[in-house]
Parts: sequence; C-alpha cells; structure tokens
Amino acid sequence: MFNRPAGGWPRSALFKFTCFVLLIAVANLVAVWLADALNFEIRPSNEDLVHRTVMITAVAYALLLAIPFVPGAEVGIALIAMLGPGIVILVYLCTLTGLSLSFLIGRLVPLDVLIKFLSELNFRRTSQLLESIRPMNTDERLAFVVAKAPNRLIPFLLRYRYIALAVMINLPGNILLGGGGGIALMAGISKFYSVTGFLVTIAIAVSPVPLTVLVFGAEFFNR
Repeated sequence: MFNRPAGGWPRSALFKFTCFVLLIAVANLVAVWLADALNFEIRPSNEDLVHRTVMITAVAYALLLAIPFVPGAEVGIALIAMLGPGIVILVYLCTLTGLSLSFLIGRLVPLDVLIKFLSELNFRRTSQLLESIRPMNTDERLAFVVAKAPNRLIPFLLRYRYIALAVMINLPGNILLGGGGGIALMAGISKFYSVTGFLVTIAIAVSPVPLTVLVFGAEFFNR
C-alpha cells in the first residue's frame, strides 16, 4: 500500500502531515489542561467564574472531541465529576455536536482533495481505490468495497456498519482508531453513512454514560 519514493515525501505533503501532527499534539495538551483546570472548589463567591468556565469548557470539549486522536471525552467526564447530574445533558449535547462536526467535515471533504493528498504521500493503492469508486454512488461503492475486501469480517462490518459504528465509538482504547473524532471523520469520508443514520446511531451509542450518571449520580465514576 505504501511505497516511499527515493526522494522522500514532497515538501507540501510533509508540511501538511507535520501540521496535522502538531494540531493533535496541541489539542491533547489542551484537553489534559482543561481536565486539570476543572479541579477547583465551587463556592457561592465564585459562581460567575464557574458559569464562565463551564460554558467555555463545554465549547472547547465539543471542538476537541471533533479532532482525531484527541481524548476529549476526559473533559466531559471531568465536567460531570465536578458538577454532577445537572451538567449531563449539556455534556451529552456537546458530545453529539463534536462527533457530528467531525462527521460533516468528512462528508464535505471533496474526494479529489483526499486522492491528491494520498498520492502526494505515495499511498498509491489507496488513492487508486478512491479513484475507482469516485464515479459510483453510495450503494455501488459499498458493493465494490465488500467485493474487494480480503478479510471475511470486513464485509460483515460493512453490511452492519451502523452497529459497527456504535461499537467502535464505545470501544475501550478506540484512541488507536482515531478516537471518537477520528471514527466520525472516517465515517463521513467513507460516505457509507447517511446524516440521519449517523446522528441516530451516535445519539444511542453515547447515551449509556449520561443515563447511568442520571440514575446513579456522579459517584458512578468513583466505583
């Protein structure tokens, strides 16, 4: 799949790749910093500070969650641990927003741009595969990938792709797959998921933790 040219990657591709890695690194540092910053005492005298902190953190949480390979969920958990069940609905909505943002970015990325980028990195087989499916509609692309898949498990996952998506979103250690943001981004790029189907799937997939906190309280994280 990957054949590195003798002269190395083109400068433009190397620059884009470096920027992407730096973005992930900075976003990870921000996520850790936000999670630590939420560890402060809530008093009547600092209610305004708490309100501003929560609003800013909620927006940052949604944006961080949309970035691949960033454990943004830790920020959401820190918010719930600090404020309890009262913040669960906001965290849940921010989770949906972050994942949906990543998915929509993937949907809106022109296939030509992706093919060009992969070609610059010398991912020849992948770029040629995308070139082959470019004129196809979604059903034709799905049938093509299923037919070409070398692993028997892949056609199964593609046929039941919404269930597979829900499992991957909740899979422990899914950061290796790109985290929630990366999984949502790839789901959008693949064009195998409808917008409505994706929204319904993630709405159900990310609901267990909020529901558990609403029933058992924030002490659930300490058990």
